[in-house]
Amino acid sequence: MAAYYNWILAFHVMSFMSWMAMLFYLPRLFVYHSEHSDKADFVEVVKIQEYKLYKYIGLPAMWATIISGGMLIYIVPAMLSGGGWLHAKLFFVALLIAYSFSLEYYRKKLIEESNYKSGKFFRFYNEVPTLLSIAIVIFVVIKPF
Repeated sequence: MAAYYNWILAFHVMSFMSWMAMLFYLPRLFVYHSEHSDKADFVEVVKIQEYKLYKYIGLPAMWATIISGGMLIYIVPAMLSGGGWLHAKLFFVALLIAYSFSLEYYRKKLIEESNYKSGKFFRFYNEVPTLLSIAIVIFVVIKPF
């Protein structure tokens, strides 16, 4: 299985990029959804986009990232004892997973009530994955400890 490490790593990075694309864009759709709640036709289109982005792109990409990351650790278990960088990365990944599930919560709440939260809230909330991804990349590349 070690012969496939680089292929699995490449898949892991690509699935992470796909997952991040959803995490960056879905809250932006929530901004449009909440700020244009008075335009029923527009909101219906946005609801479809939100659903497809989360269910068909984000969720599968998240699981692909988790599974491929687990496979990488399985292939090279020494990474777990090679310093605290991986543990820190996994902590921030856990926060990213929680954030991802929170987006599904907000998506469902917006279906019930189109102006559930303000566009300003979702603009702020949209910064969370940026901060978490910065931390993840720093721990993977720099390995500060």
